[in-house]
Amino acid sequence: MEKNKLDPRTKLTLVLCISSLSVIIQNINILTGILVISIIISNLLGANIYSVIKKIKGLVKIFIAIIIIQSLFINYGEAIIQINGYKILTDVGLIKGLEFIFRMAIIIVSATIITTSSSREIVQGLIQLKIKYEIAFMVSVGIRFLPILTQEIKDSIKAIQLRGIEINKLSIKKRIEIYSYIFMPVVAGSIIKAQNLSTAMETRAFRAYDKRSSFNELKLNNIDYLIIIGSFLFTILILALYLK
Repeated sequence: MEKNKLDPRTKLTLVLCISSLSVIIQNINILTGILVISIIISNLLGANIYSVIKKIKGLVKIFIAIIIIQSLFINYGEAIIQINGYKILTDVGLIKGLEFIFRMAIIIVSATIITTSSSREIVQGLIQLKIKYEIAFMVSVGIRFLPILTQEIKDSIKAIQLRGIEINKLSIKKRIEIYSYIFMPVVAGSIIKAQNLSTAMETRAFRAYDKRSSFNELKLNNIDYLIIIGSFLFTILILALYLK
């Protein structure tokens, strides 16, 4: 399936349905199925799903910590790891932790569906969904600036590592101190960029008119209608089976 074949509004509907199910449902089996479906859809639409999976793999330590924390606050269930009679890891805590991980993975993977459309198409889709242009423009700016901010943070970390500082071997206190040195210039740079963008928008008479016209108007085709209706029906069916 060509990545630009579907209307951005169709993709937004898919993301809305998938992410809503991931938040509402608390069953690991259903969440697993939704995750598989979201990966298949994202792959069919041409999203770079493999890079996302690699990034998720890098968060394994955080996921393990989440599972342990879930178990510490859940006193019921069979103990898997127990120290001096205190349950460190229980089967219920493990399942709850996995549910949280799957939920986050579904949201991240489903978000890649939107990336298969350009920011201009997404803005136009939001406008035609009767969302104010200002809000749609803010979404577009956020999508555009997020990769830039991420790259700036990576460059700052590499610059520190090139000076012979191994961040992973430092104490937690030192790490927090170094990360504060990294994030402060990035945040300051973001504020300056926002001010420059605001000035540029004002000089171009942004919001001069209550209603804006568009050169390219999006049109839903039969496939879009079919997928939108199918998405809502699938969501209703899953919720009906889950809440039954």
